Amino acid sequence: MRTVLSILRWFVSGLLWCITLSALWVLLFGVVDPPVTSTMIGQRLEQGSIRRSWRDLDEIARSLPNAVIAAEDQKFMYHFGFDLEAIEKALDQNERRRGRKRVKGASTISQQVAKNVFLWQGRTYVRKGLEAWFTLLIEICWTKERILEVYLNVAEFGSGVFGAEAAAQRCFGKAATRLSGTESALLAAVLPAPRRYRCDRPSGFVRARQQWIHRQMSNLGDQLDPEVRAKASADAEREAERKAGKTKRKRS
Repeated sequence: MRTVLSILRWFVSGLLWCITLSALWVLLFGVVDPPVTSTMIGQRLEQGSIRRSWRDLDEIARSLPNAVIAAEDQKFMYHFGFDLEAIEKALDQNERRRGRKRVKGASTISQQVAKNVFLWQGRTYVRKGLEAWFTLLIEICWTKERILEVYLNVAEFGSGVFGAEAAAQRCFGKAATRLSGTESALLAAVLPAPRRYRCDRPSGFVRARQQWIHRQMSNLGDQLDPEVRAKASADAEREAERKAGKTKRKRS
Protein backbone atom coordinates (compact mmCIF):
# COMPACT_ATOMS: atom_id res chain seq x y z
CA MET A 1 0.00 0.00 0.00
CA ARG A 2 2.82 2.38 0.91
CA THR A 3 4.50 1.67 -2.42
CA VAL A 4 1.30 2.54 -4.30
CA LEU A 5 0.88 5.76 -2.34
CA SER A 6 4.53 6.66 -2.93
CA ILE A 7 4.15 6.10 -6.69
CA LEU A 8 0.94 8.13 -6.68
CA ARG A 9 2.65 11.02 -4.86
CA TRP A 10 5.55 10.98 -7.34
CA PHE A 11 3.08 10.93 -10.23
CA VAL A 12 1.05 13.87 -8.89
CA SER A 13 4.23 15.80 -8.08
CA GLY A 14 5.60 15.20 -11.58
CA LEU A 15 2.29 16.21 -13.16
CA LEU A 16 2.20 19.46 -11.18
CA TRP A 17 5.77 20.23 -12.22
CA CYS A 18 4.90 19.63 -15.89
CA ILE A 19 1.85 21.89 -15.62
CA THR A 20 3.86 24.63 -13.92
CA LEU A 21 6.79 24.47 -16.35
CA SER A 22 4.55 24.46 -19.42
CA ALA A 23 2.63 27.47 -18.11
CA LEU A 24 5.89 29.34 -17.41
CA TRP A 25 7.12 28.43 -20.91
CA VAL A 26 3.99 29.89 -22.48
CA LEU A 27 4.21 33.02 -20.31
CA LEU A 28 7.84 33.49 -21.36
CA PHE A 29 7.03 33.32 -25.07
CA GLY A 30 4.23 35.78 -24.46
CA VAL A 31 6.90 38.47 -24.12
CA VAL A 32 10.01 36.84 -25.65
CA ASP A 33 10.02 35.93 -29.35
CA PRO A 34 10.44 32.16 -29.92
CA PRO A 35 13.97 31.71 -31.33
CA VAL A 36 13.31 28.53 -33.34
CA THR A 37 10.75 25.77 -33.95
CA SER A 38 11.09 22.05 -34.57
CA THR A 39 10.07 22.56 -38.21
CA MET A 40 12.79 25.16 -38.67
CA ILE A 41 15.37 22.81 -37.19
CA GLY A 42 14.24 20.05 -39.53
CA GLN A 43 14.41 22.31 -42.58
CA ARG A 44 17.83 23.63 -41.58
CA LEU A 45 19.17 20.09 -41.26
CA GLU A 46 17.63 19.12 -44.58
CA GLN A 47 18.57 22.20 -46.63
CA GLY A 48 21.50 23.66 -44.73
CA SER A 49 19.81 27.02 -44.16
CA ILE A 50 16.47 28.73 -43.74
CA ARG A 51 15.13 32.25 -44.32
CA ARG A 52 13.57 34.08 -41.42
CA SER A 53 13.43 37.65 -40.06
CA TRP A 54 11.20 38.41 -37.09
CA ARG A 55 8.78 41.31 -37.46
CA ASP A 56 6.39 42.68 -34.84
CA LEU A 57 2.72 42.78 -35.80
CA ASP A 58 2.80 46.52 -36.45
CA GLU A 59 5.66 45.95 -38.89
CA ILE A 60 3.50 43.67 -41.03
CA ALA A 61 0.87 44.99 -43.43
CA ARG A 62 -2.59 44.82 -41.84
CA SER A 63 -3.81 42.90 -44.86
CA LEU A 64 -1.70 39.81 -44.08
CA PRO A 65 -3.21 38.86 -40.69
CA ASN A 66 -6.62 39.50 -42.21
CA ALA A 67 -5.76 37.24 -45.15
CA VAL A 68 -4.55 34.49 -42.81
CA ILE A 69 -7.72 34.71 -40.72
CA ALA A 70 -9.85 34.59 -43.88
CA ALA A 71 -7.94 31.58 -45.19
CA GLU A 72 -7.23 29.55 -42.06
CA ASP A 73 -9.58 30.43 -39.22
CA GLN A 74 -12.45 32.86 -39.80
CA LYS A 75 -13.69 32.58 -36.21
CA PHE A 76 -10.23 33.20 -34.74
CA MET A 77 -11.02 36.48 -33.02
CA TYR A 78 -13.92 35.13 -30.97
CA HIS A 79 -13.34 31.45 -30.29
CA PHE A 80 -11.27 30.17 -27.37
CA GLY A 81 -8.72 28.18 -29.32
CA PHE A 82 -11.03 25.55 -30.84
CA ASP A 83 -13.64 25.79 -33.59
CA LEU A 84 -16.08 23.10 -32.47
CA GLU A 85 -18.29 23.48 -35.53
CA ALA A 86 -15.31 23.01 -37.87
CA ILE A 87 -14.17 19.97 -35.86
CA GLU A 88 -17.63 18.41 -36.15
CA LYS A 89 -17.70 18.99 -39.91
CA ALA A 90 -14.18 17.59 -40.33
CA LEU A 91 -15.05 14.44 -38.37
CA ASP A 92 -18.18 13.93 -40.44
CA GLN A 93 -16.31 14.47 -43.71
CA ASN A 94 -13.46 12.17 -42.70
CA GLU A 95 -15.98 9.48 -41.76
CA ARG A 96 -17.42 9.67 -45.26
CA ARG A 97 -13.90 9.57 -46.75
CA ARG A 98 -12.72 6.63 -44.63
CA GLY A 99 -10.00 4.68 -46.40
CA ARG A 100 -8.64 7.63 -48.34
CA LYS A 101 -5.20 9.04 -47.63
CA ARG A 102 -6.15 12.69 -47.30
CA VAL A 103 -7.68 13.65 -43.96
CA LYS A 104 -9.46 16.95 -43.45
CA GLY A 105 -8.24 18.95 -40.47
CA ALA A 106 -9.87 21.67 -38.39
CA SER A 107 -6.91 23.26 -36.62
CA THR A 108 -7.32 26.88 -35.58
CA ILE A 109 -4.51 29.43 -35.75
CA SER A 110 -4.03 29.00 -31.99
CA GLN A 111 -3.65 25.25 -32.39
CA GLN A 112 -1.11 25.73 -35.17
CA VAL A 113 0.92 28.08 -32.96
CA ALA A 114 0.82 25.52 -30.13
CA LYS A 115 2.03 22.79 -32.49
CA ASN A 116 4.69 24.86 -34.27
CA VAL A 117 6.19 26.65 -31.26
CA PHE A 118 5.94 24.13 -28.43
CA LEU A 119 5.66 20.70 -30.06
CA TRP A 120 6.56 18.65 -33.10
CA GLN A 121 4.82 17.60 -36.32
CA GLY A 122 2.76 14.42 -36.26
CA ARG A 123 -0.70 12.95 -35.70
CA THR A 124 -0.24 10.85 -32.56
CA TYR A 125 -2.79 11.06 -29.75
CA VAL A 126 -0.08 12.20 -27.34
CA ARG A 127 0.85 15.16 -29.53
CA LYS A 128 -2.78 16.07 -30.13
CA GLY A 129 -3.42 16.00 -26.38
CA LEU A 130 -0.42 18.22 -25.68
CA GLU A 131 -1.53 20.51 -28.52
CA ALA A 132 -4.92 20.98 -26.85
CA TRP A 133 -3.23 21.77 -23.51
CA PHE A 134 -0.86 24.35 -24.99
CA THR A 135 -3.70 25.86 -27.04
CA LEU A 136 -5.64 26.51 -23.84
CA LEU A 137 -2.56 28.03 -22.18
CA ILE A 138 -1.93 30.29 -25.18
CA GLU A 139 -5.51 31.52 -25.22
CA ILE A 140 -5.39 32.21 -21.47
CA CYS A 141 -1.95 33.87 -21.37
CA TRP A 142 -1.66 35.67 -24.71
CA THR A 143 -3.73 38.26 -26.53
CA LYS A 144 -5.17 37.44 -29.94
CA GLU A 145 -2.72 39.95 -31.42
CA ARG A 146 0.24 38.13 -29.85
CA ILE A 147 -1.00 34.80 -31.20
CA LEU A 148 -1.23 36.31 -34.68
CA GLU A 149 2.19 37.92 -34.37
CA VAL A 150 3.87 34.64 -33.40
CA TYR A 151 1.99 32.72 -36.10
CA LEU A 152 3.01 35.16 -38.83
CA ASN A 153 6.65 34.77 -37.80
CA VAL A 154 6.85 30.97 -37.46
CA ALA A 155 4.51 29.84 -40.26
CA GLU A 156 6.21 28.23 -43.26
CA PHE A 157 5.39 30.06 -46.50
CA GLY A 158 7.71 28.02 -48.72
CA SER A 159 10.44 25.42 -48.49
CA GLY A 160 12.78 26.84 -45.81
CA VAL A 161 10.97 30.20 -45.81
CA PHE A 162 9.52 31.13 -42.42
CA GLY A 163 7.59 34.22 -41.43
CA ALA A 164 5.96 37.12 -43.22
CA GLU A 165 9.12 39.14 -43.85
CA ALA A 166 11.08 36.30 -45.50
CA ALA A 167 8.04 35.37 -47.58
CA ALA A 168 7.41 38.95 -48.73
CA GLN A 169 11.06 39.39 -49.70
CA ARG A 170 11.21 36.09 -51.57
CA CYS A 171 7.91 36.37 -53.44
CA PHE A 172 7.60 40.11 -54.06
CA GLY A 173 10.99 41.63 -53.26
CA LYS A 174 9.51 43.98 -50.68
CA ALA A 175 9.11 44.36 -46.93
CA ALA A 176 6.15 42.74 -45.19
CA THR A 177 4.89 46.16 -44.14
CA ARG A 178 4.30 47.06 -47.82
CA LEU A 179 2.23 44.03 -48.83
CA SER A 180 -1.00 44.72 -50.70
CA GLY A 181 -4.26 42.90 -50.13
CA THR A 182 -3.86 40.66 -53.18
CA GLU A 183 -0.26 39.86 -52.26
CA SER A 184 -1.28 38.96 -48.72
CA ALA A 185 -4.04 36.72 -50.10
CA LEU A 186 -1.46 34.94 -52.26
CA LEU A 187 0.83 34.31 -49.28
CA ALA A 188 -2.11 32.96 -47.27
CA ALA A 189 -3.06 30.72 -50.20
CA VAL A 190 0.13 28.65 -49.92
CA LEU A 191 -0.11 28.00 -46.16
CA PRO A 192 -1.88 24.61 -46.34
CA ALA A 193 1.05 23.07 -48.27
CA PRO A 194 3.98 25.52 -48.43
CA ARG A 195 6.38 22.99 -49.91
CA ARG A 196 3.98 22.08 -52.70
CA TYR A 197 2.37 25.46 -53.46
CA ARG A 198 4.56 28.40 -54.45
CA CYS A 199 3.87 32.11 -54.16
CA ASP A 200 6.64 33.04 -56.62
CA ARG A 201 5.28 30.67 -59.26
CA PRO A 202 1.62 30.11 -58.31
CA SER A 203 -0.38 27.39 -60.01
CA GLY A 204 -3.93 27.85 -61.25
CA PHE A 205 -5.23 26.29 -58.04
CA VAL A 206 -3.22 28.73 -55.90
CA ARG A 207 -4.49 31.67 -57.98
CA ALA A 208 -8.07 30.52 -57.55
CA ARG A 209 -7.54 30.14 -53.80
CA GLN A 210 -5.96 33.61 -53.69
CA GLN A 211 -9.06 35.12 -55.29
CA TRP A 212 -11.35 33.29 -52.88
CA ILE A 213 -9.32 34.51 -49.88
CA HIS A 214 -9.39 38.08 -51.17
CA ARG A 215 -13.18 37.93 -51.43
CA GLN A 216 -13.40 36.55 -47.91
CA MET A 217 -11.20 39.38 -46.64
CA SER A 218 -13.68 41.88 -48.09
CA ASN A 219 -16.61 40.04 -46.49
CA LEU A 220 -15.00 39.76 -43.05
CA GLY A 221 -13.53 43.27 -42.89
CA ASP A 222 -10.53 44.31 -40.79
CA GLN A 223 -10.46 41.73 -38.00
CA LEU A 224 -7.93 43.77 -36.02
CA ASP A 225 -10.39 46.65 -35.76
CA PRO A 226 -12.16 46.43 -32.34
CA GLU A 227 -15.49 47.60 -33.80
CA VAL A 228 -15.41 45.00 -36.57
CA ARG A 229 -14.42 42.35 -34.03
CA ALA A 230 -17.29 43.29 -31.70
CA LYS A 231 -19.79 43.11 -34.55
CA ALA A 232 -18.45 39.72 -35.68
CA SER A 233 -18.70 38.41 -32.11
CA ALA A 234 -22.29 39.64 -31.80
CA ASP A 235 -23.20 38.07 -35.15
CA ALA A 236 -21.66 34.78 -34.04
CA GLU A 237 -23.65 34.80 -30.80
CA ARG A 238 -26.90 35.46 -32.67
CA GLU A 239 -26.11 32.65 -35.11
CA ALA A 240 -25.38 30.27 -32.23
CA GLU A 241 -28.66 31.21 -30.55
CA ARG A 242 -30.52 30.70 -33.84
CA LYS A 243 -29.03 27.23 -34.30
CA ALA A 244 -29.72 26.31 -30.67
CA GLY A 245 -33.35 27.41 -31.08
CA LYS A 246 -33.66 25.43 -34.31
CA THR A 247 -32.29 22.31 -32.65
CA LYS A 248 -34.65 22.74 -29.69
CA ARG A 249 -37.68 23.03 -32.00
CA LYS A 250 -36.66 19.86 -33.85
CA ARG A 251 -36.43 17.89 -30.60
CA SER A 252 -39.80 19.11 -29.42
